[in-house]
Amino acid sequence: MRFKIVVLDGIYANPGDLIWDGLKPHGDFTIYERTAPEQVMDRALEADILIVNKVELRKALLYKLPKLKMIVISATGMNNVDLEAAKEHGVLVKNVVGYGAPSVAQHTFALILELTNRVSVHHHSVQNGEWDSGKGFSYTVSPVTGLSGKTLGIYGFGSIGREVASIGRAFGMNILVVSGHTLPAYYPDYEFVSLPELFERSDIISLHAPLRDDNERVVNRALLSKMKPDARLINTARGPLIHEEDLKNWLMAHPMAGAALDVLEMEPPGAQHPLFGLTNCIITPHMAWTAKSARKKLIDEVVLHVTKFVSQQNSL
Repeated sequence: MRFKIVVLDGIYANPGDLIWDGLKPHGDFTIYERTAPEQVMDRALEADILIVNKVELRKALLYKLPKLKMIVISATGMNNVDLEAAKEHGVLVKNVVGYGAPSVAQHTFALILELTNRVSVHHHSVQNGEWDSGKGFSYTVSPVTGLSGKTLGIYGFGSIGREVASIGRAFGMNILVVSGHTLPAYYPDYEFVSLPELFERSDIISLHAPLRDDNERVVNRALLSKMKPDARLINTARGPLIHEEDLKNWLMAHPMAGAALDVLEMEPPGAQHPLFGLTNCIITPHMAWTAKSARKKLIDEVVLHVTKFVSQQNSL
């Protein structure tokens, strides 16, 4: 039996430097770079298997897709698919976990180091001729913060959080962790604390928790008020973990503090985003996961999910 496979937003996993050929043995497949909401129904109608990254598949739509048997989310987060409706409709849903841990951890520290060393600021200073204006052989535009001996607080201790902790230890940092499932006995070098304590004691806080109903906008005015006045906040997890207006107010009140965000509550954010224009806030466009090695692993795992499903269906 051959299946009709449709990739609705393939450009994110594969902007052109990888291939989806692993899907070929399993049926006829169509790849769309992007799919607007009004295009989903038409493109998905005949599909047996849908592969989506951020395209939303809600209950009303799922019940109009009688041929659909499987959804593969080419990401870890599953918020874009109505999982309960899929289950009711008899549709198997799979996601991919762990593929991007090294890539996201690397970007996390790129953001941390940009806040502590301000590499881009100093580069632009040199390009603007300031080094040649009587500053001597060495100068700084802003203070440089050493990481050794500082405390790194990690909220969320899955594969990415653990990777970030390992890098932090290599820098000589002390590690605090908030985790709902990891046993502290397995990590004797790390201290497991409550979320308020993590915000109180950390010099740098890095968010790596999945988004749930109970932690949406958990980083709000109350929690931010516990932070050190020169602390830094990093988010490479999910944008809605942070109350962005509260973060804006906190950053404006604490000019020595900083934030670096790879994710926002709404993506793309629009021109009037409250955090735009703040000199102590860095924003990158949800790119932490995009190393080619991570995207290749992602596609490989998607193909593996499809391969297993097709094999099971053909053996019935």
